[in-house]
Amino acid sequence: MPVGTIYYGGTASPIHVEDRALAHLKVVIATKLRRNESFTVSWRHLDDEPRGRSTIWIHPSIPLRFVFDDPEPADLSRDWIEELANSANSSGGILLVDEHIVTGPIPVLDDADA
Repeated sequence: MPVGTIYYGGTASPIHVEDRALAHLKVVIATKLRRNESFTVSWRHLDDEPRGRSTIWIHPSIPLRFVFDDPEPADLSRDWIEELANSANSSGGILLVDEHIVTGPIPVLDDADA
């Protein structure tokens, strides 16, 4: 699993986020910043980091850089972007959650249906 990095403000502590999640987060953050909107982003720490969670305040005047491990851009899920965008517009800000992949039985056509 490629892990990307967010460099925010003058902090020496990079924020590590799985590349696919970071790609989705980047879209939502960029949209909010284009609108000159400030908000928070919260996430649970990765397994190899100290246990816990963090929150940062995102403001258009603070430098922000996204660095991805994978040189190829991730395929984006409109549903995941919408979920993150909806949380960005809430009083709690963006809560970076895992992607919810809808799974279920795959319909199979038999000869009678054809």
